[in-house]
Amino acid sequence: MEAQNKERAEELLELINKGRYFVKLKPEPKENNSFTIPLKVSSYNELNLMVSDLLKASIILLNPEAKTLSSFTKDNDINVMTLLEIALQLFPDEEMELLDEVYKVGV
Repeated sequence: MEAQNKERAEELLELINKGRYFVKLKPEPKENNSFTIPLKVSSYNELNLMVSDLLKASIILLNPEAKTLSSFTKDNDINVMTLLEIALQLFPDEEMELLDEVYKVGV
């Protein structure tokens, strides 16, 4: 049993050391335990719209009456597609593949 666990642990380490996983987060060279994540945008305008939609959605979720506030009524349309695009860009695809490989090792 112990030999089998050791073999599985070695398989797991081999998978991780192949280096094709854990690619979404990029380590910050000057800071410990700090990472950056790429977010692709086509322009400053698109970045502005993304941030604006995130803030609007947050305001509405925190305060359902926010739509009736005078400072918020001029542009309260939230582009949900923008929020979904952000989520897709942040989703760690390669890391999820590692979970499949870990599962195979454990079975």
